[in-house]
Amino acid sequence: MPYTLATELPTPQEPPKLASNVLDLFSLKGKVAVVTGASSGIGYAVAEGLAQAGASLAVWYNSNAALVERAVELSAKYNVKVVAYQCPVTEEAKVKKTIEDVIQEFGKIDVFIANAGVPWTKGPLVEAAESGTDTDEWNKVIHTDFNGVYYCAKYVGAQFKRQGSGSMVITASMSGHIVNIPQLQACYNAAKAGVIHFAKSLAVEWAGFARVNTVSPGYIATPISNFVDEDLKNKWHSLIPMGREGLPQELVGAYLYFASDASTYTTGSDLLVDGAYCVL
Repeated sequence: MPYTLATELPTPQEPPKLASNVLDLFSLKGKVAVVTGASSGIGYAVAEGLAQAGASLAVWYNSNAALVERAVELSAKYNVKVVAYQCPVTEEAKVKKTIEDVIQEFGKIDVFIANAGVPWTKGPLVEAAESGTDTDEWNKVIHTDFNGVYYCAKYVGAQFKRQGSGSMVITASMSGHIVNIPQLQACYNAAKAGVIHFAKSLAVEWAGFARVNTVSPGYIATPISNFVDEDLKNKWHSLIPMGREGLPQELVGAYLYFASDASTYTTGSDLLVDGAYCVL
């Protein structure tokens, strides 16, 4: 296939037919949403929020099979269909198959939340290299936080194109905008910066059929930061103008906005939810 250049102006599109009530714009009734990394923390909070908004859900986990039971509980509590899938986003063939399974089960995918991710825990790069712990950790972070997003985008994007619609929301990080201190995590920062630019690039490529946006959380009180001691967390708090970590529930509105018809003219955007950390 020859390389395609964007040499022509985009084909004009008709504006969407939108509900007149703002609450209806935020409703996800009749829509199917996928959330990766949904076992706990941000992913579970977002999944629950989308269920509250009326979405049917396909929730993905890697190793925490407790999500299978939590999916049953979500379904009963909010009267929506919720199915759990075991899918490590680092395995391309498994991602492809799981997306196919979701489509077979639900008939479509309207919203895809690419949230699965892991932190860098080895500190400064040179010191990690000297101890021989850098390469495995580097590959783990890049493969999960960046390549995993690519695999998901590759296959759900094809489905969005077939449907003629879709919204992909990727969990980035304030670390894609700034360099965190005092912890040093060049690998994680680079991965999240790449995710943000990848999403902006896809927003242009997919403009005719789907939207792509990112949410960049700041320090959020989730299990992903359990390895951090209290002294370091206190340092974080001293650098955050709001003086605290965020709660996972404080991110849900950002994801709901991008997932819903409230944002039909928003694509290629990144929303920082960081207590003003990046303002300084």
